[in-house]
Amino acid sequence: MSDEADLANDLMAHHLEQAMANRHLPTGRAATDECEECGDPIPDARRQAAPWATTCIECQGLLERMARR
Repeated sequence: MSDEADLANDLMAHHLEQAMANRHLPTGRAATDECEECGDPIPDARRQAAPWATTCIECQGLLERMARR
């Protein structure tokens, strides 16, 4: 049975893996234009504000709320 610490640890491991996978990108841009959580396109405004983003704003908010629990 997973508790909140396990979930937070899994989330951090996932983000670390993504960061390591994207570290060789010369422009600092994420490898994909689609959200890694829901698969929807990441809006251009988010791409401009955070070119390294791998999630849409909705999924990022959800991930952050889950991490705080």
